[in-house]
Amino acid sequence: MRRTTMKLAHLILISACALSGCLDGGGSDGDDRSTGQITPTGVEGLQYQTASQTGKTDSRGTFRYYQGERVDLRVGSLSLFSKIPANRFLTPLDFVPSVRAQLENAELTDEGLLSHQPKELQLIETLEVINVTRFILSLNWERSVSSGQGVDIRNRTIGQLNVALPSLESTIDFSAGQAEFSEPVQRGLATGEITSGSPANRLLDAICFYSVDSELCVETPTISEIENAPEPPDNDEDRDPDIRYQDDLRNLRERILAGKREIGDVGLSDVREYLKRELDSVSRRIANQYYLDASTAQHPASDTRIHKVQIRKIAGEPSLDQIEAISTNPLNVIVHSYDRQSATVEYFIDGDGGEEGEILINFKPTGDYRWVKKQIRVVIKS
Repeated sequence: MRRTTMKLAHLILISACALSGCLDGGGSDGDDRSTGQITPTGVEGLQYQTASQTGKTDSRGTFRYYQGERVDLRVGSLSLFSKIPANRFLTPLDFVPSVRAQLENAELTDEGLLSHQPKELQLIETLEVINVTRFILSLNWERSVSSGQGVDIRNRTIGQLNVALPSLESTIDFSAGQAEFSEPVQRGLATGEITSGSPANRLLDAICFYSVDSELCVETPTISEIENAPEPPDNDEDRDPDIRYQDDLRNLRERILAGKREIGDVGLSDVREYLKRELDSVSRRIANQYYLDASTAQHPASDTRIHKVQIRKIAGEPSLDQIEAISTNPLNVIVHSYDRQSATVEYFIDGDGGEEGEILINFKPTGDYRWVKKQIRVVIKS
């Protein structure tokens, strides 16, 4: 009966995990390519290239790669970052080499276990991470990215970006200071030509995030054009619908400029919220791939044997770089040993009947900097 119950629970876990997309990425039968994602919610429209694969990310942000390859990312003709180690999930923290190296430096939690999440929260504040995230979010077709929604960089956006890119006087530097990176665009009043502004904002200024036939996508009327236009008649009924008067052009200018994007539209709080949301989602999805062969164990107080709990992985065998385990009540439940190669933890009890404890098992899967924590409740029976 117990075996049947565990088998049913295992099947339910596999079904739930498959529906949530937590299984390892992989190709179809005979295809040993892996499938990765640019963030869990996806960044659509990025051009990617590995040593063997090339393409554009879809609405889920997916790309294909072979194990051990590195990936270059672009928006149209604009290079973002290159030689990123390809993996199941990539976030802006993986893009920057100096940040990527620090992700391996896990820190202790209040429980005394190692965790990647405190380091992630620190690295979110890195200048290059903030700047590239602000830029990517600025290219989203809608002005903001709601919770649970990915970034949609449309072909129309990419086409306009490619047209404007050659006219930039300098390249976009994601390591620039925030004030320099987000310097607003300024125009000469008479000519309407841009006189200052960061390269990122100059590029955004050239992109119209509306339909191609929208009036907001026409050239912005200059002050000279407005002043040279006819003055409106005193009575509205005398206005000629075929003539654009000064107030028509002035209102059009204001609407066009109000519809322009700039880096400053994406606040630092927006960046932090987005990155934290995506990073938490990656951690959950990776954790969902693993489970313990028992969530609760019961042993009589007279049982002095060494017991074992096994780490399992959905649709595969666990491969661990590191493992650690602690007892939350070491007077009753004692951790005897743990082994990453066999993915097991051994323990024994030394308490009275009616007592209980919990073993926290913490491990780092091979090929990822993230730590996964699982727990088993141990009950001592009278």
